[in-house]
Amino acid sequence: MEQQDDWRLTEALPHQLGRGDPFAAAVRATRMPMIVTDPAQDDNPIVFANAAFQRLTGYSREELIGRNCRILQGPKTSRESVNKVRAAVMAGDDVSVDLLNYRKDGSTFWNALYISPVRDEDGTIRYFFASQMDITSRIDAHSRIARQKDEVEQEVRRRTADLEAALEAQTLLLHEVDHRVKNNMTMIGSILRLQLREMNPEGAGQLRATMQRIDALGTVHRRLYQSEDVTRFDIGAFAATLASDFAQASPGVRILTDLRRAEVSVGHASALGLVVNELLTLMFQRQKDLPAPGEVRVSAHGTPAATVLMLEDRGSRSLLDSDSTGPLSRSLIQRLTAQANATVTFDPIEGGQRVTLTIGREE
Repeated sequence: MEQQDDWRLTEALPHQLGRGDPFAAAVRATRMPMIVTDPAQDDNPIVFANAAFQRLTGYSREELIGRNCRILQGPKTSRESVNKVRAAVMAGDDVSVDLLNYRKDGSTFWNALYISPVRDEDGTIRYFFASQMDITSRIDAHSRIARQKDEVEQEVRRRTADLEAALEAQTLLLHEVDHRVKNNMTMIGSILRLQLREMNPEGAGQLRATMQRIDALGTVHRRLYQSEDVTRFDIGAFAATLASDFAQASPGVRILTDLRRAEVSVGHASALGLVVNELLTLMFQRQKDLPAPGEVRVSAHGTPAATVLMLEDRGSRSLLDSDSTGPLSRSLIQRLTAQANATVTFDPIEGGQRVTLTIGREE
């Protein structure tokens, strides 16, 4: 429609929206869709609609004038929002809502609607002024984000359920593996004990040492199974537990500990467990020869480069070194430390000696 038609339409309005009013000129020219309604007429009809409003809705001026704004409502328009607008109009208040409206061709758009009453000098409402803004793209973006969020949450729930199911299956498998390992170790122990009855004293001692090594492996397995992180093994806590087990067979020997976080790779747990077993076995054997019980100290800590375990044997008269161990023990210590990227050193200290096991960090 021609701009001049808009001009003549505003001339038909009494009050301050007539010819020569700069506000009227601005309303006609603005890109923002705007209408004016007359509450003095039955059903508060539209009495002015600028060109932007006509383009937005698809209705011509002739189709809009004299009709109520509900012409834009449809099946999915929110009744709650419509009632909010109606209540504000009846009360003569400003109101702002987002409405789903319908064009003449039936297509929908989201309308950011703002309505404000226009009063005369006596305070009587002469018109209602309404501005609209098509916010469909913004609502669509919000809806798309909400859908995507819902899809992500559903996917997270699905994957969480899958992970929980997998974890449950792994837990059952871990229980089964643990059960079988325990059964196997128990069976091995039973076989060795049967053999022990038929062996001479010298062979019996060697067999007991083998049984002790198997028990040490069982302790490694038990600590791994009970750990919250099955990928790491605390060598210090293991050594303290093993020393306490040895002390039960050596009355009077005191166990002192100074343990900090000292973890090693679970892949080296068995090898290092056997090394610690060999070292403690030798220490406690020497403790049995003392006139009075001594003490064994276990300390452990980690550094950026290595994990360090120190075993101190207090009270013994002679020094333990790499050459004074038995052939089998010496062979086991050498082979297993090399396998675990570790070294063992023997140093004298006041009143005894210290054996230091240093395990290098993996890259």
